[in-house]
Amino acid sequence: MKAHVYVTLKTSVLDPQGQTIHNALRKIGFADVTDVRQGKYFALSLANGLNAAAARAEVERIAREVLTNPVIEEYTYRIED
Repeated sequence: MKAHVYVTLKTSVLDPQGQTIHNALRKIGFADVTDVRQGKYFALSLANGLNAAAARAEVERIAREVLTNPVIEEYTYRIED
C-alpha cells in the first residue's frame, strides 16, 4: 500500500517561490497560467497488512504531526493499494 501526501502553503500565506515560478512562466509565453502555488510531495510505503481505515489514520497523523507546519501549511493525500 502506498500513500501520496501533498503539502502546500495555506492560501492565506504568501508564496514567493510560487510567484517567482508564475512570473517566469509568463515571461516564456505561458500567459494562460493565472497562479502557481508550490509545495512538497511525500511517497509513503505502508505495511501490506494495514486495513484502509488504519492506513488513513496513520497517514493523517504523520501528515499532521510530522510533515506539515499547521500554522502555515495544509495537506491532502491519497492512498492506493
